[in-house]
Amino acid sequence: METRVDINLELVQSRVESHIDTLSTFTATPGKGTTRLTYSPEDLQARQYIKAKMKEYGLSIREDGFGNIFGKLEGTLKDAPSVLIGSHFDSVPNGGSYDGPAGVVAGLEVAALFAEHQLTPKYPLEIIALVEEEGSRFGGGLMGSRGIVGLLNEEDFNCLKDKDGIYAVEAMREIGLDPDLPKKRDPKTMKAYLELHIEQGPILEEKGIPIGVVEAIVGLTQLEVTVKGKAGHAGTTPMDRRADALVTAAKMITQFPELADSEGEGTVVTTGRLNVFPNGANVIPDEVVFTVDIRSGKEEHVLNVIQNVKSLADLYCDKGIEVSVEQLLYIQPKQMNKDIVSLLKKKSSELDIPKCSINSGAGHDAMVFSDFTNVGMLFIPSKEGLSHCPEEWSDSRHLANAVHILYEAAKRLTEAK
Repeated sequence: METRVDINLELVQSRVESHIDTLSTFTATPGKGTTRLTYSPEDLQARQYIKAKMKEYGLSIREDGFGNIFGKLEGTLKDAPSVLIGSHFDSVPNGGSYDGPAGVVAGLEVAALFAEHQLTPKYPLEIIALVEEEGSRFGGGLMGSRGIVGLLNEEDFNCLKDKDGIYAVEAMREIGLDPDLPKKRDPKTMKAYLELHIEQGPILEEKGIPIGVVEAIVGLTQLEVTVKGKAGHAGTTPMDRRADALVTAAKMITQFPELADSEGEGTVVTTGRLNVFPNGANVIPDEVVFTVDIRSGKEEHVLNVIQNVKSLADLYCDKGIEVSVEQLLYIQPKQMNKDIVSLLKKKSSELDIPKCSINSGAGHDAMVFSDFTNVGMLFIPSKEGLSHCPEEWSDSRHLANAVHILYEAAKRLTEAK
């Protein structure tokens, strides 16, 4: 029979606060939120801290050809698959301190508790810290997890570059990472994946419930639209002779809310990045590149919006304007593993921690892993539902509670004694 060992929640809470506070200092925008782009100097600082803690907690450390970090506690069963716990450690520009790192910190604390209680697992325990989940530097998002499971191949990865034309492989080498290391991982080496994340929405806080057990994650698509026109002088080119790429892009973007509303059922469409060329105050723009983020709990709505965006693009190809649409990312709505969902709920009840079922409106690495292994996910409340901004905040006590649940679940999944 499995024996539950009480843990010092106050100590766990103190440590997670320390982890979060330290990681938040690794930012390119001090005082203006967390900006930690993949393969940046701030990425290097964060990974050095994470690896130091992994070593402190007795884990063996390796990095793969994407720069994902793995800290492993070996099990007694030979060649057994691992129970993975973790999240990502990159950020959006001027984001918060919790989106991603909270899940990495939770994994580190589970490892710390295994060490403190001298637990020996049958199945290995692996704490993982993933790169480029946000897609803020190299586009597409979920890069680390997609790479691990083979959805991002070597050729495509070698072609990735940021807005400044810097290739991902160059940026890796700049901070001492090796893109030639093995990348894809055999799914047979993964028994389960657990992830803790802040909710990034208002539901848990409004209900006064400290834990959300995720049942499903919405489908997620990212498109990149390129509008090409013709540059000209802002003062000497008559209005009826213009092929203004920015005007065309603006007309398209203003129609996206209608596309979402026509689908309903929580479908959302967002243009989050827009680049204008040549970006001069007195030059008619000849090219605009912008993103379209489409999300819905039902795949049919995502597919409908994609088709409607492409139809709009065809409609505006006229009078010197060319519009093309490239699909950067497509992930179907995902269900979490029912057995792990039940296990997380059971452990929450045994620990007298109130919980509720919840669906995720944001994409997470868990949705990538769900096609390759058994996945479970926990949410903790976000203050005022805010995320992707400096005001992002979650209570460290809620984070400590989540650690406790993950610790108990990890003991069961690794059959640790």
